[in-house]
Amino acid sequence: MPLLPVRGVAIFAVVALVCDSLMGIVAAVIDLWYASLVDRMIADVDSVPEAEINTGDLVYGLSGILETIVYVVAIVAFLVWLFRVRANAEILAPGGHRRGQPWLIFGWVVPIVSFWFPKQIVDDIWSASARVPSPPRGLFNAWWAAWLIGTWVANVAGRLLFKADELEPLAAAARFDVVGIALMLIAAVLAIGVIRKITEAQEEHRSAAAGLPSAGMPLGGMAPGAPGGMAPGAPGGMAPGGGYPGH
Repeated sequence: MPLLPVRGVAIFAVVALVCDSLMGIVAAVIDLWYASLVDRMIADVDSVPEAEINTGDLVYGLSGILETIVYVVAIVAFLVWLFRVRANAEILAPGGHRRGQPWLIFGWVVPIVSFWFPKQIVDDIWSASARVPSPPRGLFNAWWAAWLIGTWVANVAGRLLFKADELEPLAAAARFDVVGIALMLIAAVLAIGVIRKITEAQEEHRSAAAGLPSAGMPLGGMAPGAPGGMAPGAPGGMAPGGGYPGH
């Protein structure tokens, strides 16, 4: 069976991860600004005009909603790419996959197994796609470690924000959210590297099958601070299954 083209969905996934990362940077700036506003209220609530407090609450809430929307788009884009490269990997190595196709989605959300099933799926795709035996997985290991740590921190930050009923915990939670965003950005940058490597490997297979010279995938690099990407992980964030907590 001929391999499916991958470059288009890969570009879609990378652009979505970049947009998600840029939105994360904006959210981090808003986090710090809102924490500063809360600090002023803690020092002297009467010194902060009510209109400024209402504006702060509105901006903080809207940024969380917009962040969630962009993150969902990044999830969809990453999964579209993942399903495409998995389909090609099954053609290249029909018996080389430890998890069935339903786990491409459920593996990210089912408790416990979500810690390693997605990584196994991506590893098997990479092994099937690479043109050398036992290809190096340093980038893949770094991406998955960053994704797991970033997702955990982001989830903790989300719980802190949700439970904060006093000004001091609210300011602390907003600042802790910045830590989660930074980690997810690292995961997203690494996720883009994962997408590039698998995509380029599969496009080389397609070029070889068609008798054409191979060409690298024209995906631009990440802007400073931008994905993940993440992630994510998100995957990724990204990669899916975690990401920045909604405000």
